[in-house]
Amino acid sequence: MSRGVQPARAPLVERLRVSEIFLSLQGESTCVGLPTVFVRLTGCPLRCQYCDTAYAFQGGEKHSLETLLARVAAYQVRQVTVTGGEPLAQPACLLFLRQLCDAGYRVSLETSGALDTAGVDPRVLKVLDLKTPGSGEVERNLYRNLDTLAPRDQVKFVICDRTDYEWAREQIAQRRLVGRCELLFSPAWGQQDPAQLAQWILDDRLAVRFQLQLHKVLWGDEPGR
Repeated sequence: MSRGVQPARAPLVERLRVSEIFLSLQGESTCVGLPTVFVRLTGCPLRCQYCDTAYAFQGGEKHSLETLLARVAAYQVRQVTVTGGEPLAQPACLLFLRQLCDAGYRVSLETSGALDTAGVDPRVLKVLDLKTPGSGEVERNLYRNLDTLAPRDQVKFVICDRTDYEWAREQIAQRRLVGRCELLFSPAWGQQDPAQLAQWILDDRLAVRFQLQLHKVLWGDEPGR
């Protein structure tokens, strides 16, 4: 008996779970101050004690990549940041990043560094948040990610106290990071005095870029900013 022709399967539609999409000024990194579309993906395997986006740990809505590209295009700016949560926790993020680059956007990825970044499109500017002891997640750092950094990529250290500062300074020296990429020191909001951190950097003549979170200076902890 003939079993007949099996119906063709519909092509798989890649989707991402997204917490929010919004337009703001980039508050950190060397792109600070630029109008930027932020795509915040849902979910994160880490639980940093200073996290200010815990609302992105769960919930969100699933969207096709085609829909997300259309929503990004509607803002009519060329700078796009994919963030989280931890965006690389969703495998389809890699394809989304590539499609954004193919569409001509200047794309940056904000990642914890706890997940492998080797598959990220080389056109994407990676901002790797190396977790300090004060984060509570220092053991999650995947240090081999440092080997894939390009000169325009960036390693960020969120400094909670003097111990964090000294740890970060030691990492930079031991792993010979100066000159390999941009190095960013950011005071943990409400925990580390910014002026004190700035003075430590000056006292040590440390070759890093001090940064404040511009969006918090302007709008505080307001979500979607």
